[in-house]
Amino acid sequence: MDSEKRIADKQDWIKGATGDWEIIIGLEVHAQVLAKSKLFSGASAEYGGAPNDHVSFVDAAMPGMLPVINEFCVEQAVRTGLGLKAQINEVSVFDRKNYFYPDLPQGYQISQYKQPIVGEGVVSVDLEEGKSISIGVERLHLEQDAGKSLHDQHPAMSYVDLNRSGCALMEIVSRPDMRSADEAKAYVTKLRQIMRYLGTCDGNMEQGSMRADVNVSVRKPGAPFGTRCEIKNVNSIRFMGQAIDYEARRQIGILEDGGKIDQETRLYDAKKGETRSMRSKEEAHDYRYFPDPDLLPLKLDPRRIAEIKASLPELPDEKRARFVASYGLSRYDAAVLVVEQSSAGFFEDVAQGRDGKLSANWVINELFGRLNKEGKSVETSPVSARQLGGLVDLISAGTINGKIAKDVFELLWTEGGEPAQIVETRGLVQVTDMAAIEKAVDEIISVNPDKVEAVKAKPSMLGWFVGQVMKTTGGKANPQTVSDLLKKKLAIT
Repeated sequence: MDSEKRIADKQDWIKGATGDWEIIIGLEVHAQVLAKSKLFSGASAEYGGAPNDHVSFVDAAMPGMLPVINEFCVEQAVRTGLGLKAQINEVSVFDRKNYFYPDLPQGYQISQYKQPIVGEGVVSVDLEEGKSISIGVERLHLEQDAGKSLHDQHPAMSYVDLNRSGCALMEIVSRPDMRSADEAKAYVTKLRQIMRYLGTCDGNMEQGSMRADVNVSVRKPGAPFGTRCEIKNVNSIRFMGQAIDYEARRQIGILEDGGKIDQETRLYDAKKGETRSMRSKEEAHDYRYFPDPDLLPLKLDPRRIAEIKASLPELPDEKRARFVASYGLSRYDAAVLVVEQSSAGFFEDVAQGRDGKLSANWVINELFGRLNKEGKSVETSPVSARQLGGLVDLISAGTINGKIAKDVFELLWTEGGEPAQIVETRGLVQVTDMAAIEKAVDEIISVNPDKVEAVKAKPSMLGWFVGQVMKTTGGKANPQTVSDLLKKKLAIT
């Protein structure tokens, strides 16, 4: 569908003094390629290090130094393009993008302009209430990162750290298909998830390995696109949402006052919650692009592209669909489990040969809940998939009930051990002797005649009786068995 023709849902319109407005959003996501060395040199691409410690003569633009393309970075870009269901261009060209900045020692950035390595693709994004949209990807091109200017190290001077200079970036340019801050946030989240699955970018926005330039404009619903402003270098999904909302309302205010929007580059100030002007927006001709004379056109072997495609892992959408079909999970539970490859793998290890829904319930509610509470990840979980699977086995076999299972989980978390052994040594086996359960039920009924009369008038009070019986049996009775027996004896239907 033509991006301009897509109209936002009315719930996403912004009410202004002169009527309703739509937000139009396009994103340029800069994702650092996950690689050990830089795009055109052998210097380390590792995050951190002392200032200017990861810098080669090429990165520092010493005279006579020539760039040499990093084959692995090229393959990572191809892998990402395939993950975005995009066209891989067998021939692409590196260009020089000319501009002056202190942290750009060459005086130009090696990038791609008219002939990028990856062409058009699409990203499917899930929103709330089961809604999904498709966001078009216009292109993905490779380029080298600039260095970093440090303005807070000296009262009168700025310093330059070139450790990041020359690191490989993938710039992923979307179509202007997003119509709300929530859609933009969901798109970046999905893009990050796909690249983490592919192993092409770690997505650590706080370290700067993924950031976005956000193009925002407004229009009356269904009208032609308005003039856009670009919010530069947003490094947080939450800040992105705030910046979009602020910028849209700023533009609406100007237009409703009879003014016009100047196309410009702006920055988002998270402390003030507002965008501010940085400079007038450059056009492509301002950068004086031309093919880099030191680099021949990049030609990809179709057989190598096919090999990379065959090596791709199962991606989030396909994995979620399989979890729904194979394990009988809801779309929501499956989506929670596939957020990260590690969590999806943990679940599959637990669910192997077991009840999928029961396994998912314990992984999502008990394990993930506890991990989030204590700030841990699946990789550092004190309870292994094997241990949790053993716990699920005991529940499925009727050896323990849900309440006992939670106690066992707590012991596994704090002390470790084997679920079956914990249950046996601590005498936690579920009471299945019907005579013993019936005796406990009869005792509770006999000593609470007033409650017996009350429950007949108000059946919802049955839970009180179940709780008392469970208390009497030390929580070892099967709650469903207790409930069924009480209903029978109290003549409650």
